[in-house]
Amino acid sequence: MLAAGQEAGEKLVAENDCSSCHASDQQTVGPSYVAIANKYAGQADALTKLASRVRLGGSGNWGDVAMTPHPDLKDAQARQMVAWILSVKGAPSVGGAAKADAKTYSYKLKNGSTRVLDFPVYADGKAPKVTKDVFKGYALYNSYCYRCHGTDATGGELAPDLRTSLTRGMTQQTFMAVAMAGKEAKGMPSWAGFLSRDDMTKVYRYVKSRSLDLVPAGRPASEQD
Repeated sequence: MLAAGQEAGEKLVAENDCSSCHASDQQTVGPSYVAIANKYAGQADALTKLASRVRLGGSGNWGDVAMTPHPDLKDAQARQMVAWILSVKGAPSVGGAAKADAKTYSYKLKNGSTRVLDFPVYADGKAPKVTKDVFKGYALYNSYCYRCHGTDATGGELAPDLRTSLTRGMTQQTFMAVAMAGKEAKGMPSWAGFLSRDDMTKVYRYVKSRSLDLVPAGRPASEQD
């Protein structure tokens, strides 16, 4: 059973945008709670140091992805959140790796090559109608991302063509990290706290499908139609 302070911390973590970038035992945009707890176990100053990082943000301890600042949190709240995170036990999944038996989907591209994806582009037996996830990604992209990256992921004047970024080797983890944490120096906002990690995963799937020319520009036909 958790102590009262840890219960309060768990509640605060759930109520804030932490799940946009963190998961319990898998690395997503940022490290898992288990990995954080393991790394800082036994360090006397961990609570103070990490509470400050939660409120002020920053990067360096877990790579180049910046921790989104949370200046509206009181120090006492940040300390409660960190106290709960440090109490999480277990062994983290290595790099958030996919399970060996994860289903894959093979698609033949217009250039004759074949690409294997870890998500379905089309509704089962209904191609070219896209899945609900890909359609939702289309809707989210063209509601929020198009202003800088161009309508239908065709590229814009303010930000790069994401189709090109993905064909040149940008991974899903990098895509998610940049989208959720942002790049303030380049004018890229942080979407953490506004869009969920699940929302941004759908955006990634839509843009990935566009980069492979599996989904045309414009409103794609959907299994919901």
